[in-house]
Amino acid sequence: MNERIVIDPKIHHGKPVIRGTRVPVAIIVGGLAGGMSAQEVEKEYGVTAADISAALEFAADLVEEEEFHPLPG
Repeated sequence: MNERIVIDPKIHHGKPVIRGTRVPVAIIVGGLAGGMSAQEVEKEYGVTAADISAALEFAADLVEEEEFHPLPG
């Protein structure tokens, strides 16, 4: 597990958050995907550039672990 990401059932029902905050990884990734700049995410959610990188790495690892099955066409 990434040292900047924590999963604790007592924080946001066990969803991954930035350590020491209550900011979910999904909020950071979603903000970036929605067009926010990294600087805007830092300012809006009080996280660092390293936290943003950790969130993206965490998300990338999840996608890499997923198995995708094409639907029959």
